[in-house]
Amino acid sequence: MVRFAHLSDIHFGMENAPAVEATASWIAAERPDLTVVTGDLTAFGEPAEFASAAAWIGALHGERLVVPGNHDTPYLGVWERATRPFDRFEGSFGPADGLCWSNGAVCVAGVNTARGIQLRLNWSKGAIDVGQAGRALQALKGRRDGSLGVVACHHPLAEMVGGPMTARVRGGERAARRFCEGRVDLILTGHIHAPFAMALPHADGLTYAVGAGTLSVRERGAPAGFNVIESAEETIKVTALAWTGSGLDVWREWTLPRRR
Repeated sequence: MVRFAHLSDIHFGMENAPAVEATASWIAAERPDLTVVTGDLTAFGEPAEFASAAAWIGALHGERLVVPGNHDTPYLGVWERATRPFDRFEGSFGPADGLCWSNGAVCVAGVNTARGIQLRLNWSKGAIDVGQAGRALQALKGRRDGSLGVVACHHPLAEMVGGPMTARVRGGERAARRFCEGRVDLILTGHIHAPFAMALPHADGLTYAVGAGTLSVRERGAPAGFNVIESAEETIKVTALAWTGSGLDVWREWTLPRRR
């Protein structure tokens, strides 16, 4: 069995400090194979926020894979956001796009769906182009038989039914279909601050969109928390843990049939 933690939307500068501390303690005690962080590490993309995020994530036990979110571009520095939106992120965490991690049992490809600026009113919404989807599939193509194939990005490529907000990812539906046809098992995202798990309606129906909640004070109908994902031979179990004010409790669980 492989197990990893899925964190998102910590928003350092507006983080839920007790929930963040409890999450680090859980990771130290439980020692997951990998911690995936799907963006919005900061509140406004400020250097001090990145310093806090890098220090906290760097101190977590074990391996990490981190992708940026829309809040990880300089909110106040419009020119920098337009011309070099991910310099601050990359100075703290490395490449914003194209990272890959594998241990033989799971292979994770990171994709940057955030943009510094777009030709639409809400620049914070997501986008994924054909090249990004192709590179992620190529990275996962070499995984061994039975290995879990995972894409990690910030914005949900398909909208959560009844979700508190939308992602409206340009190219999202096309990319989701390609990932389904490419037999990706999980697409991990954040952005909407609410955990969910749902099958995507393409190919064999065994590719799942999984969203994590937030570890910030910016809650949207769900408590602060994160996901624990456990993959066995026949199933993938997603557990949303929530900070109750005194500890972490199970908030919701999904058991998903796994492609064999």
